[in-house]
Amino acid sequence: MGETKVQLEITARRRDTIRALGKSIQQLREDAAVTRSALARAAGIDPSYEGRIETGEREPSLTTLTALATVLGADLSVRLYPTTGARIRDHLQAAMVETLIRCLHPRWRPVPEIPVMRPARGVIDLVLAERTAPLLVASEVHSELRRLEQQVRWHREKEASLPSSSVWPAAAPTGEPVTLRLLVLRVTRAMLDLARTYEATLRAAYPAAARDVMAALTGASVPWPGPGIVWARVEGGRAELLDGAPRGVRLGR
Repeated sequence: MGETKVQLEITARRRDTIRALGKSIQQLREDAAVTRSALARAAGIDPSYEGRIETGEREPSLTTLTALATVLGADLSVRLYPTTGARIRDHLQAAMVETLIRCLHPRWRPVPEIPVMRPARGVIDLVLAERTAPLLVASEVHSELRRLEQQVRWHREKEASLPSSSVWPAAAPTGEPVTLRLLVLRVTRAMLDLARTYEATLRAAYPAAARDVMAALTGASVPWPGPGIVWARVEGGRAELLDGAPRGVRLGR
């Protein structure tokens, strides 16, 4: 069986990363006027191995990279930057996004998986662009929520980064668009407990009533009420958006 598209991309990215590391080490070494042999001896590795690292023929271990960086007086940092979004998705989240798109009034143009680059780097699950007004809604969809404070902060940062996205130019032909946030949450016992426990925090971040948000999503001329939360019930792989907040939850009422 041949390699999948994701596996092929993994191989290509691994090769590119190894080559980039090698070029970086070579540049630092040459800037410091240090020979390959001298660098290898100081780092405790074989000179021929160091040479193959620079040419991208060998994949150095983290220990070797740390040694080379230390000798060259450089900092070594490993970090993952969100770009195009995960290649694998929570199937419940996918069902929620599909249902949200299907319920939209034609006044909205849905654009899924929108990368933003600055000031924050990441991917917005779904951007809703109003066709008749300069308005963009950064929509995040979650079937579960582990870190509330991170979600609130990250959602604000993604919204603020919309000007760096591909949807911004089309939404701003006559002026700067208004940007707002929509958070879609799945109805689960854990999510309801979180909503009750941190009601004040969530209400401050998403003050609009869920019923008003749904009216704006599905209505022809209902104005967007501001940052808000919409709830979704998922059963058997199918999602349903609620008209208001679930029973027992005051958030969004």
